[in-house]
Amino acid sequence: GGVKTDNANVAGQVDLLVGVVPAVNIEWIQKIHRDTSERPYTPEQVTEIILDRMQDYVEFITPQFDNTHINFHRIPLVDTSNPFSGQAVPSPEDSLVVTSVRIDGVDLQAVADQLPAEAMAFLQNDTTLVYKGSFMVDVMDIMLTPIIDGLMASK
Repeated sequence: GGVKTDNANVAGQVDLLVGVVPAVNIEWIQKIHRDTSERPYTPEQVTEIILDRMQDYVEFITPQFDNTHINFHRIPLVDTSNPFSGQAVPSPEDSLVVTSVRIDGVDLQAVADQLPAEAMAFLQNDTTLVYKGSFMVDVMDIMLTPIIDGLMASK
């Protein structure tokens, strides 16, 4: 992560900081599903863990996304209003991704133009690209490959 506190500044030590984050309700649904299916927790125990970690989430985890160069933020297109109800994790097909870019040299229109029509990609503004969730890996490849190649060439 890109933590930045009075005692540490990881964000200042990296060439490229990328955030991948689902909407908070998706994140909680994923955690409940994972911890109850792969670990020996009940839904109630996972809910308690989420509550216990809320202060760290607010103070340390979410502020890191202010320091990233690029954020991939998954938004559900299905009802996730109660993440504690035991529902399934929304699939990529039931999601949109909002990708925000805070570095120069990324042409979001060119990225959108390289996606097929079924990605339904559009620019929300000069720094934000929106598209269907099932195309997130494609966008990462299109967007990040030239950035990483440039970083490697400059070393």
